[in-house]
Amino acid sequence: MRAVVFDGAGTEMRLENLPTPAPSADEVLLQVAACGLCRTDLHYLHGTPTFKKPPLVLGHEVSGTVAAVGERAGDWKEGERVLVPPVFSCGRCTYCLSGRGTLCTAQVMVGNHRDGGFAEFLVAPAAMVFRLPEPIPLREGCIISDAISTPYHAVVNRAEVRPGQWVAVFGCGGVGLAAVRLAVLAGANVIAVDVLARKLELAKELGAAEAVNGKEVEDVPKALRKLTGGGPDTALEVIGNPKTIGQALSSVRWGGRVVVVGYTDADVAVNMGRVMFREIEIRGSLGCGLQDFPKVIELVRSGKVPLEKFVTHRFPLDRINEGFRLLESSDPTLVRAIAVP
Repeated sequence: MRAVVFDGAGTEMRLENLPTPAPSADEVLLQVAACGLCRTDLHYLHGTPTFKKPPLVLGHEVSGTVAAVGERAGDWKEGERVLVPPVFSCGRCTYCLSGRGTLCTAQVMVGNHRDGGFAEFLVAPAAMVFRLPEPIPLREGCIISDAISTPYHAVVNRAEVRPGQWVAVFGCGGVGLAAVRLAVLAGANVIAVDVLARKLELAKELGAAEAVNGKEVEDVPKALRKLTGGGPDTALEVIGNPKTIGQALSSVRWGGRVVVVGYTDADVAVNMGRVMFREIEIRGSLGCGLQDFPKVIELVRSGKVPLEKFVTHRFPLDRINEGFRLLESSDPTLVRAIAVP
């Protein structure tokens, strides 16, 4: 099979012919239809270590069709449409048993702990994959795996957004725009915050009530407090930037909540007096539990989350480095890119 191989930070990925994997007894072999390009992959390309040392096939937003079925893999049939979650949880540890599989102590991430989806074929545990129903397009549906499920967990479980609340979303990339849409679906009045006018336009198309351009507003927290009469009830930071995390903390109303979805390994200065006196909550949000995937898939199937607004670019495997350069450039036309074998 053709696959894109990652040899380590500082090198471009290369297209290579690798043996097609064979499924074990409890696995299915999938013919990959598409795999999303994610900023998590960019972190690996820039030096964040992967659990499986390179050479490694990256890619964790995968959709495809069943090509072969292990002898103990259940009732899967060849040709069925499938969505692969980014992380397989063990189902046995304390976190899994309490419904918090995103914190699983034995989790395995596709394209990190094991080879991922920038390839023509992928093996996955049969019990961990989900049927992808019509009318969801098979290729574009791959982004449900992370770009839609991650903000679902952030909005519904970590932010606990309620109807009528004000919610600010800092960062309107692919995940941020999905967070905007999901918060709108939860009944919130959403304020989109970004520095690119095109991304703010898309946020308004997805239902945002207000948009704030950080390049045009001198004091973003002050602008948000003015728009909402005291500050948003919740702010979601979907960039992983210490500056915008600080803005989110400064913007929420007394008793407000800040949910950090974006990744950064930098230290962030926090005025703990403000946090204490105003009873501000700070929560992290990681991925999405497997129990929520059917709900996320149904939101897309019913047309409430329009994938055509999110998948803007498609790249064949032999042009995947070009796709990641585009992702890194913060091109305003890019929302989400997918690789198509």
